[in-house]
Amino acid sequence: MTNTVSAPAPFGRALCAMITPFTATGTLDLDGAQRLAARLVGLGCDGLVLSGTTGESPTTSDTEKAELIAAVREAVGDRASVVAGVGTFDTRHTVELARSAEKAGADGVLVVSPYYSRPPQDALEAHFLEVADASGLPVMLYDIPGRTGTRIEPETVLRLAGHPRIVAVKDCSYDFLGIQKVLARTELAYYAGCDEHNLALYAVGGAGYVSTVANVVPAELRAVLDAFEAGDTPVSARLQQRATPLIELMMAAGLPGAVTAKALLDALGLPAGPVRAPLRPAGREATEGLLAAYESLTAG
Repeated sequence: MTNTVSAPAPFGRALCAMITPFTATGTLDLDGAQRLAARLVGLGCDGLVLSGTTGESPTTSDTEKAELIAAVREAVGDRASVVAGVGTFDTRHTVELARSAEKAGADGVLVVSPYYSRPPQDALEAHFLEVADASGLPVMLYDIPGRTGTRIEPETVLRLAGHPRIVAVKDCSYDFLGIQKVLARTELAYYAGCDEHNLALYAVGGAGYVSTVANVVPAELRAVLDAFEAGDTPVSARLQQRATPLIELMMAAGLPGAVTAKALLDALGLPAGPVRAPLRPAGREATEGLLAAYESLTAG
């Protein structure tokens, strides 16, 4: 017996929040980005989210962002969706990035709440609507109040759902009740933005995930969704549980996901390179712990 998944998934179900590879000297590594993107898609990713939190978007230039989109689009063709992170604390700049992403070949845009200024809900709503009106691309809202300082409240999301181009939410709110309230009243596609919620959100009608951990174990995370869709909930739960130690080390052990993902990718000989300041690379002990957890997960 299969589990019928009826939730809309406009960008696919298994999405990776891809790191931005840099060369040893810190410049944008477009060849590495293409190789990594092709690998991720080949191992089960339906979509790639570029220039998000894990992609170190605050430290890449507008030109680099556009070049990255074009390079990844060329590498994956129509085998996967390409979603571009365009969110900033400036509505005008966000609009410019959305238009640039459309020209560069993106399939959609990820728009985070404006950070630092902490706009009230009416201003937040106006910001998202202006960005959605600025291009022809579908929009994925990014709710991550732990980083931005501002929650996109469920009532605000319900109003925004009326816009024809606002189609999805990447959720890092840790408000599971609020998510389900919106799911019950809209057709929005909800993507887990915290890897520990991948299966739980999917099971209540979510679209899938946008995963940092997928940079290193794309097939293992995709297997969780595949098992659930096949109707084998116990297997999907076991697969999610097996991934938990690596998820914890990568996402909840004190280092940002960009740092831990790049440390592991470098250790595995895959495109990554350094992080840009103010981030700093993972130390030897942290990297060894990550590698041990990775090997434990992929050995079985």
